[in-house]
Amino acid sequence: MTKAFFGLPEDVVFCKHCVISNQRPSSTVEFKHKKDEKKATIGFDDQGVCDACRYHETKEKQISWEKREQALVALLDQHRRNDGGYDVIIPGSGGKDSAYTSHILKYKYGMNPLTVTWAPHKYTEIGWKNFENWVHVGGLDNILFTPNGKLHRYLTQQAFLNLLHPFQPFIVGQRIIGPLMAAKFGVKLVMYGENQAEYGNNPDDNYVPTMDRKFFSVGNPEEMVLGGKPVKEIISEGQFNLNDFAPYIPPSAEYLESKEVEVHYLGYYLKWDPQECYYYAVENTGFQANSERTEGTYSKYSSIDDRIDMFHYYTTLIKFGIGRATYDAAQEIRNGKITREEGVHLVHKYDQEFPQRYFKEFLEYIDITEQQFFETVERFRSPHLWEKVDGKWILKHHVK
Repeated sequence: MTKAFFGLPEDVVFCKHCVISNQRPSSTVEFKHKKDEKKATIGFDDQGVCDACRYHETKEKQISWEKREQALVALLDQHRRNDGGYDVIIPGSGGKDSAYTSHILKYKYGMNPLTVTWAPHKYTEIGWKNFENWVHVGGLDNILFTPNGKLHRYLTQQAFLNLLHPFQPFIVGQRIIGPLMAAKFGVKLVMYGENQAEYGNNPDDNYVPTMDRKFFSVGNPEEMVLGGKPVKEIISEGQFNLNDFAPYIPPSAEYLESKEVEVHYLGYYLKWDPQECYYYAVENTGFQANSERTEGTYSKYSSIDDRIDMFHYYTTLIKFGIGRATYDAAQEIRNGKITREEGVHLVHKYDQEFPQRYFKEFLEYIDITEQQFFETVERFRSPHLWEKVDGKWILKHHVK
């Protein structure tokens, strides 16, 4: 066997129900990520079916969604205010999922939400339009938070060069902006959309409605790792000081507990279906799909607000052999939107497509050359997934 990077399984196995492989990491927030690091991946049962597909069966057959909705109403009633203040914080970009979450909580369940947005690296035209529609057509209050651009670009550059994970700093900010704003505004409830456990993270998390406050504990902020470097190392380089990192430093679990801040997932209470969220957002918030499909997949409506987004999925293809079309197809097979046969065809057609459209802008944004880009990519190709044939890199394993 050829040694796998990142502690990935050396035997590549594809799910019998969808198209995901056992190379999918079981965490979407990676504070550290090195070639020799042990990495947990999505689980498979003895019948060759992944955790995400098994949980989908549970959603369909074993959960009483009527009782879950009753629990949601009871939770909202605990936090509902009548003094004109906000009673729930909803993080999001104005994409289909956050548009659905915020609009339905406001107009069906009578809450007064404050939506908060950790700004994309570089907005797409359609992303900015959907953001404006979310606020103006959807009728929602919003705070658009944009971190220090010089620092954020540097962290994105370092995350790409050191981890081949350009989205790492963005994901950190996106995950903490809700609780951070809740604590600042005196709001005790934060509501995200779906829990990523639905798609292959720790399956036990599907059965609890809240995010563990311990997620936000980082200890000494200077020891926190961003872009593959401890913050104190970045500070020692002389461009930034600790105060510059304020937006990336999560409130401690103890602080959130003292403020009684709870972070919940709407997908625990309401049956989550991304395509149905899309239809709802189109009808109620003016959300629009892109005029052309996203490079690397067949979809026109998922994660279309950031010009850097497709490079995140390109790097997952390099590291794990899983590109954007695989993620999209696996999800839509589970939800009955396409067949597995169709999904396999779409993966073969689009998964390895290079994101050319914004390539030059990406290089300019993180201030590297095209040569540096491809040299970095080559360093992270795991030999158990890739081989070079006639000068061209080929994936060794394909879903069938």
